[in-house]
Amino acid sequence: MPELDFPAWIRITHFINIIFISFLIRSGIEILGTHPKLYWNDDSKPGSEWARFTRKVMPKDKLYDTLDEEEDYSSAVAMPGHKQLGLGRHWHFVSVLGWILCGLTYVILLFATGEWHRFWPYSWAIFPQAFEDMVTYLSFDLPPTLPGEPYNALQKLTYGAVVFILAPFQILTGAAQSPAIEARFPWYVRMFGGRQWARSLHFLALLAFLVFIVIHLFMVVVHGFGKETAKMIFGAEVYPVAATIIALAALAGLVVLHWAATKYTLAYPRSTQRILGKVTNNTRRVLLHRLKSRQDYSKADLTPEHRVNGKPPTSEEYKIMAAHNFADYTLEVGGLVERPMIFTLEDLLTFPTKQTQRVLHNCVQGWTSIGEWTGVPLRQIVESVRPRPEVRFICFWTMQDSGRDEPSAPGSGQFYEVLDLHLAYHEQTILAYEMNGGPLPITHGAPLRLRLETQVGFKMAKWIERIEFLDDYSHIGEGMGGWREDNVYYDKDVEM
Repeated sequence: MPELDFPAWIRITHFINIIFISFLIRSGIEILGTHPKLYWNDDSKPGSEWARFTRKVMPKDKLYDTLDEEEDYSSAVAMPGHKQLGLGRHWHFVSVLGWILCGLTYVILLFATGEWHRFWPYSWAIFPQAFEDMVTYLSFDLPPTLPGEPYNALQKLTYGAVVFILAPFQILTGAAQSPAIEARFPWYVRMFGGRQWARSLHFLALLAFLVFIVIHLFMVVVHGFGKETAKMIFGAEVYPVAATIIALAALAGLVVLHWAATKYTLAYPRSTQRILGKVTNNTRRVLLHRLKSRQDYSKADLTPEHRVNGKPPTSEEYKIMAAHNFADYTLEVGGLVERPMIFTLEDLLTFPTKQTQRVLHNCVQGWTSIGEWTGVPLRQIVESVRPRPEVRFICFWTMQDSGRDEPSAPGSGQFYEVLDLHLAYHEQTILAYEMNGGPLPITHGAPLRLRLETQVGFKMAKWIERIEFLDDYSHIGEGMGGWREDNVYYDKDVEM
């Protein structure tokens, strides 16, 4: 029996890695399709993108929001495709967790077994040798492997860069796109140049992975498909015919797995949301749910033109109220509380505490803006009404009716969002009535909207009508914790 060049754990993690990274790529394409533009600035100003993956041209003579900019990518490339951002996010984050766990196992075993030597350059001489290997490849010949090692110099440097540089970089830039991490550690996001820089770098790293995969597969064929796949199946260059059959069968199996997962996701979206959501939501609760925002951007950082998402209410009652500068507006606060209260807009404007914060707004689609928001700390409203001991959640009911106000939306009914009670006590959780030093614009939620800086934008309910304290939210809508959670299968907790 020949000496094994590739231990079993390398082969096993290699195949598991292929599964997770392929799901990551497809679900990443789905996420990109919801805002198919990339920027080098956190303003995400229309027209300032450095890359775009859409032919849509948005109108300049009427109101549009970023939902109108979404692209409908085919399920042949996106996971699951067809404007299903919520489901795409579920698949992406589950795949991220699996990929990271697989990668950690691989790296730990590399060092535990001493196999890390196969990737580590011990001499500067390996770099000119790698260049010579590249010339040899371009000359349509195969360079020799390094003495006593399974790779040539170019392979060794390339695989080492992927394992120890590219993969960690992809994880770090992904983390820099988490609203909770951005809010708690603003310095971390600035390390990458800002949130949109992190998003763009994350995309470029994805392209680097794709280039590596294509070249890697090509080199497998060039070096001898049967011999190379035998290394990853049997651990050594043995039984090349059997290895070829097994490798092609595994590839077909991977295609079938993707087809089945996509078909199931589109056919049973609620089931997919519940199953995958259990994994991602529990992970968020452990790692991110308790983080608190510590943002404090300068006035010079403010975005000149804050993007719009969601269309304002079109009811006659709202139009009349808006025409009178919301003088007749009232906010009802009740539910499981000891002191139900009703606040007028004047009450809120003259509340003892007035808080202003300049923070980064993260849309679930991927764009960002920096705004200044002023309002009442939500914790003071909570303390005023005195929630009963069994209260665990707060529901924000809005004046927006999705079926009426956004007829292209995949559902109808009064828009609402639920958040955990403890989030109301965060220092930068406020009910905002001003934006950038002036009254809150209608397009951004006037007369009152929620600001919850560790979550993505759709959780920050706009056009708030009523606040209800709950011990359970399963009886509201589809019981998923919000209108978007009910109708487009988003997560309830969206710190990433």
